[in-house]
Amino acid sequence: MGGTETSGQESASQRIDARIRELGDWRGTTLARIRALIHQALPDVVEDWKWRGVPVWSQGGMICTGETYKSVVKLTFAKGAALDDPARLFNASLEGNVRRAIDIREAESLDAAAFIALVRAAAAKNAARK
Repeated sequence: MGGTETSGQESASQRIDARIRELGDWRGTTLARIRALIHQALPDVVEDWKWRGVPVWSQGGMICTGETYKSVVKLTFAKGAALDDPARLFNASLEGNVRRAIDIREAESLDAAAFIALVRAAAAKNAARK
């Protein structure tokens, strides 16, 4: 999994690996699953580590972030408002003009095929901007 260097010490991918391990609960498992789906959708995705500890996935621009909170794993899509979401995965940050988010709580599942389609649509939207 490719990553960009962030501090000269660890790659972004290594930092994401460490975050998944340190969470050690359902949030780490969920973040690992989301990460695997993103890589399945976009094998050339770039991983980054920003804002003091937020995994970011990009291809031609930001796709989404993966923040972890006590009760939710939040996937914020940078240009989510411009994406079709027929499976209605977006369930947070719905009022904004640009971003949309998916909040995943413990014991909730995510439609993998719909998520992969959403990630690919975000990458296509980024590519269309260029």
